[in-house]
Amino acid sequence: MLWVTGLAAPAAADSFPDRPIKMIAPFTPGSPNDVVARLIAAPMAVNLGQSVVVDNRPGGGTTIGVKAVMSAEPDGYTLLISNSPTHFISPLVNKSLTYDPLKDFVPIATIASGGLMLVIAPDVPAKTLAEFVAYAKANPGKLNFGFGQGTLPQLVGEMFKRATGTDIADIPYKGGAQAVTDMLGGRVQMNIGTISTLAPLVREGKLRALAMTSAERNHELPDVPTMAESGLPQVASLTYYGILGPRGVPADAVQRINAAVNDSLKSSDVIAAIRRIGFDPHGGTPEDFTKLLASEMKVWIPVVQATGFQMN
Repeated sequence: MLWVTGLAAPAAADSFPDRPIKMIAPFTPGSPNDVVARLIAAPMAVNLGQSVVVDNRPGGGTTIGVKAVMSAEPDGYTLLISNSPTHFISPLVNKSLTYDPLKDFVPIATIASGGLMLVIAPDVPAKTLAEFVAYAKANPGKLNFGFGQGTLPQLVGEMFKRATGTDIADIPYKGGAQAVTDMLGGRVQMNIGTISTLAPLVREGKLRALAMTSAERNHELPDVPTMAESGLPQVASLTYYGILGPRGVPADAVQRINAAVNDSLKSSDVIAAIRRIGFDPHGGTPEDFTKLLASEMKVWIPVVQATGFQMN
């Protein structure tokens, strides 16, 4: 679904921006956040009349990049592109940096949303999720689950293991791409990630897709059932990607950036590019994004507390 809100910036916003904007992605290059950032940065630059530079600052369970934005001048020229629930889980479980996800940041615009997919190595003798659960239970501790440390796939994986009562070893990586590489090398048997990362490998037969965490099947891989269809409705997630700024960004800058995102999402080319990576375009007002984050917090924080999820 695409919601587009045309927002006219106040006259005072005419001077913004007058220099390039930096968009910090606290994830590794090639990660879903990075891909979304680069998809939206180019059309935003056209709409704003200034360059929008994506700056990857991975590490510390996203805290390196988040800290850089928090300490930046709140003038609209340093932005954060992140996702739910990572943005509000990080301060809850990471002792190295605590912040209020809403009060310390200004939600500016929602870009896209997408579910995750659980895949296994093709040499695992399971064709369905039920068969995989049965195999994992018959072989406790012998399977490895690879994930990017402190990411949503890690949390969903913990939800999955908790819901199924399976003993699958955790193998954390600095980024999700490294986990996929090791999976292709035979060192990891289970991974959870985005359609954009995993679909090509599924089509090539290098990985086997078992289930989607979204409420509906994805149009890119319509034969892959949802978790609910597979008997695990409690293992559900939908990630929302969006842009935030440090607390204190002027309202006119917020409106100008928001309008640039919404205008970018009117482009059929941008819409097609977002859908090709398995996501759905969004858009909307800063207030829409704020309400979305607040509602997501109510869903995910209890899950974090129940699973004992941690990040380093």
